[in-house]
Amino acid sequence: MATAAKPGAVDKRRLILDAGVRVFARRGFHHCRVSDVADEAGVAYGLVYHYFRSKEEILNTLFLERWQIMLDAIAEIDSRELPAREKLYGVASFIIDSYRHDPDLMKVIIVEVTRAANSFGALHLDKIREAYLGIAGIVESAREQGSFKSGIPSEFAAMCFYGAIEQLLTAWIFEVLPRTDEEYEGAKGLVVEAICGGLESVQNGAASPSA
Repeated sequence: MATAAKPGAVDKRRLILDAGVRVFARRGFHHCRVSDVADEAGVAYGLVYHYFRSKEEILNTLFLERWQIMLDAIAEIDSRELPAREKLYGVASFIIDSYRHDPDLMKVIIVEVTRAANSFGALHLDKIREAYLGIAGIVESAREQGSFKSGIPSEFAAMCFYGAIEQLLTAWIFEVLPRTDEEYEGAKGLVVEAICGGLESVQNGAASPSA
């Protein structure tokens, strides 16, 4: 039976994961060693291997933890009794706020996983696609109700929507766009308007929830 952690005890596994985020974001996953993560965490080299078999497992764990949080958020937003545009605004807000509050982790997920087509991206393709399908479900419901155009496939629309947000995050990562609270808030409404403006039926024409 595992021994319960003492009150105030440091969660060494979490400490290592958090150190992995900082090291991978700063130096790039492929330029790091397990010893770099250990040094960043301030723990013995061997302790990292007590919790993780490799640096790849550290990255996989970081991705799967954060991605599941996003999938759960998309499902929760979709369960609300709201128009599709407001649901999509909620999804955009969640992803953009995730970057605003933890830019290093989101940088690692985008640069080292979702855009790594020949390595981690391919490994986690099914999990990545779950996000597209969750967004596509919001779009599909709106198509069935007639508020979104029927001629634009829901999965295609979902990929455009998520792709636009990911490109925004990439622009902030590379400092192409200003990283300010005003910029983050404004981007939420702009990305929804850009996508929903092309999806909505002419008679629907709802105003942006950020207006």
